[in-house]
Amino acid sequence: MDKSVSLEPMLEMFIFETLQLIEQLEQDVLSCETTNQLESSSINEIFRIMHTIKGSAAMMMLDNIAGLAHSIEDLFYFLREEKHHDIDYSRICDIVLESTDFIKNIISKLENAEEANENANELTDKIKEFLFFLKGADSISNSKKMLDSEDKQQFYITAAKGHPDLKQNKYRAVLFFEPGCAMENLRAFNIVHKLNDLAQSIEYYPADIIENDNSIEQIRAKGFEIIFNTMHNCEELENFFLNTDLVQRIELSEIEHEYESKSEPHHTSPRQIVLEDADEDLPVRQVDKTSEEAAKSSVARQSLISVNVNKLDQLMDLVGELVISEAMVTLNPDLTELMNLDSFHKAARQHRKIINELQDVVMSIRMVPLAITFQKMRRIVRDMSKKLNKDVELEIIGEETEVDKNIIEHLSDPLMHLIRNAIDHGIESRQDRIKHGKAETGKIRLEAKNEGGDVWISVKDDGAGLNKDKILKRVREMGLATKAELDLTDREIFNYILLPGFSTKDEVSEFSGRGVGMDVVVQNIETVGGKVMVDSLAGKGTATILKIPLTLAIIDGMGIQVGESVFIIPIKSIKESFRAREQELIHDPDGNEMIMVRGDCLPVLRLQEKYLIQSQVVELQDGIIIIVENDSQQLCLFADALLGEQQVVVKALPRYLKRINGISGCTLLGNGRASLILDVAGLIN
Repeated sequence: MDKSVSLEPMLEMFIFETLQLIEQLEQDVLSCETTNQLESSSINEIFRIMHTIKGSAAMMMLDNIAGLAHSIEDLFYFLREEKHHDIDYSRICDIVLESTDFIKNIISKLENAEEANENANELTDKIKEFLFFLKGADSISNSKKMLDSEDKQQFYITAAKGHPDLKQNKYRAVLFFEPGCAMENLRAFNIVHKLNDLAQSIEYYPADIIENDNSIEQIRAKGFEIIFNTMHNCEELENFFLNTDLVQRIELSEIEHEYESKSEPHHTSPRQIVLEDADEDLPVRQVDKTSEEAAKSSVARQSLISVNVNKLDQLMDLVGELVISEAMVTLNPDLTELMNLDSFHKAARQHRKIINELQDVVMSIRMVPLAITFQKMRRIVRDMSKKLNKDVELEIIGEETEVDKNIIEHLSDPLMHLIRNAIDHGIESRQDRIKHGKAETGKIRLEAKNEGGDVWISVKDDGAGLNKDKILKRVREMGLATKAELDLTDREIFNYILLPGFSTKDEVSEFSGRGVGMDVVVQNIETVGGKVMVDSLAGKGTATILKIPLTLAIIDGMGIQVGESVFIIPIKSIKESFRAREQELIHDPDGNEMIMVRGDCLPVLRLQEKYLIQSQVVELQDGIIIIVENDSQQLCLFADALLGEQQVVVKALPRYLKRINGISGCTLLGNGRASLILDVAGLIN
């Protein structure tokens, strides 16, 4: 495939809509397997999804996807019409999920502008063999013979079944799409393509929907008109049109007399022809999605639009620049010598209020619920449980929790590794669980919640827990110990499993044993400014906790002066600030400086010494002490002075600064100078 094709709007829309449909399809199928029943509503939904994918793929000339979707359509058509009750739901789930994997692989190649011509014959044969098995075929060999002789069914309409000699009637349909759906001409072309399965002699207006982009406005204003012959009745045609995505309303009428052209057919509008020559007494059926469910669906669709995430990134960058420029204006040194600036400060406060509101709106646009990412984990649990012959149940809590779009992109791989580890390492076999008095089915809880400016995501299992002795043995073998084993806390021991190359598995399997996985989790979470913690209780289970920020773009910070340098501390990490008194200062036996705060002895970190900055403020009582906190651990930072609270736009660090401990990012101040943002967690650790 030519790489330029990947930039075409039609292909981009096909990829976007197909991936959405595939995600919905997977959840429907997994739900059917979990409940061990296939409701008629689920069958109809799956059938509709595959029919949409088939039509879209055929329009894009992706015959492999279209053929595969058609085979699945065959299967669910049989399940819908025959009301088959004795069904192997697990096998249906296997077939459909294997098919969705094939489609996702093709789409991935399309996104990368690669050749996507893989053959789906093996999959389609497997589906048809299972279908013949359901129909009562005696053997696979008979199935093969039936495969060779079976005619392909193009479209499934109940009324047409068994009535090949039905008289063909001529119909006129005018379609109106939902407002704001965009690209109406391409959607209209897709409908015409699908209509080929059940109609003949199709004419449509505007006729130049592909070549002429102006046809979009004509369709929006007057609707999309189609004239065709078919042997199906009005009710079936209504169902066909209204089951098409984003069709809001149709006007359907039957033309009882064939039109005899009195003018040039290429220049006369089919719309005008029908109005002029159709029987005047013939009723025109106006069909709307007026049921309560359809109305709700229509309202929901109209209130949502799809926006390229790059545009959201640009909008966020512009808001960030606006925050910086506002600081440059209000903190301009030229204002310090001026008097009577009450009007200016009033206007500046109003400006700041509007910027804050704009920032909140932009941030809310970028916030995405974790539901889609969490639901994907059901597939991981399902596949691994079958391969490892373990019964595992996934419980999801807090999937409505929202995080920034850029952060959520870094969560899928870490969660996948954690779920895989929980099933492979944590959950015991059925025999072991029964032996230890546990339920035969293991449980994994995936939970998310907001706390302050962070999101906490935990993956907990009720398995065997981590073996401290085995971990320590491996630590000694790899020479990773940084202090005496007796001085290590349980959490410090468990955190060794996060190191690259660390594994307690003696044998390499498909899922583990190579020492990769947990270090990927740490890298991805640290990339977005998060932290990973591990807790475990022998015989009870293991919990891996991810602490990630809500967003990466703009934070509230406190500016501090250290010599000629300015640092920013995130407000959420500051507990309090004060000036120390001489009687509160002490030294431990190693000579480290400590300070007593309400009975607690806290260590002091001099930023001027850590970052080799010259400062005139040397004595602790002459500067300012800022108590910062992270994960219930506290540290006293010593600085020259506080500069005040301000919003800052977080910028990525240059590569050579990423190696410096205690720095999480940088920002531009109101005076145009660059300032480093302190990483409190890194400083404490």
